[in-house]
Amino acid sequence: MDIRHLKYFIEVSKFNSFTRAADHLFISQPTISKMIKNLEEELGVDLFERSRKQLTLTDAGRVILDQAQTIDKAFNNLQTELDDLLGLQKGHIRIGLPPIMDADHFINILGEFHQLYPNITFQLVENGAKKIEEGIREENLDAGITVLPTEEEDFHYFSFMREELRVVVPPTHKLADRKQIRLEELKDEQMILFNKDFALNDRITAACKEAGFLPKVVSESSQWDFIGKMIAAKLGLSILPYSVSELLKEDVRTIKIIKPKIEWDLAIIWRKNHYLSYAAKEWLTFTQERLTIGSTP
Repeated sequence: MDIRHLKYFIEVSKFNSFTRAADHLFISQPTISKMIKNLEEELGVDLFERSRKQLTLTDAGRVILDQAQTIDKAFNNLQTELDDLLGLQKGHIRIGLPPIMDADHFINILGEFHQLYPNITFQLVENGAKKIEEGIREENLDAGITVLPTEEEDFHYFSFMREELRVVVPPTHKLADRKQIRLEELKDEQMILFNKDFALNDRITAACKEAGFLPKVVSESSQWDFIGKMIAAKLGLSILPYSVSELLKEDVRTIKIIKPKIEWDLAIIWRKNHYLSYAAKEWLTFTQERLTIGSTP
């Protein structure tokens, strides 16, 4: 048995198909079938139930898959650490980005880093803050952007932007000419919020509870531009970060919130007590030097 046997087994398990796994690995289907058969003979168990229409793992296959994934991860970490020891400035960084933020400045910094380290590649994964934190915990992401506060026992972090949230309404709304508003005045309004994968959903709901009511949510979305279109279509109002409200192309009005003022604090997080590759550590240092904490009026 060698590491290739385990990698091929993991891929077949992922796709539930010899053919699709072979295509993904750029090898022939007979080759991967033979490798899996050799592995079964060496271990003395059947790894897959082949009599059904869809390929499925046997009980033994599920047990071995857990161990194979652990071994594969350890092997990859070993290779990464060896590369670092040899001073190879290459690697792959997986970063979680919430689609709720204006990412232009962040992407520009990423471009500057790439000019210094052209052999380092990136995987950018868009998701809500809760999913990003989950991805880092499960080692599917190296770092990501989230909304503070976060679980300090799990993550290191540095904050880089703090700003107020604003009420966003269509220009024909009865509140459109207001400069500021108490949050409790929205208790009878229909709201459009980011979905529950976003920490901002929790932040807004908690603020509404503090003001004495639960928000009447007419719709949820994961895309700020789609929320802007729904506001313009008079489906409801929304509460958005100031910088995001400024990005909306639709004709809308923004209103300052008082009593209570709602803010969000964005931070880059990474897992505590976990090995970080040279590339990820260098990127974190580089990015922290270029990002500054800011706020909107």
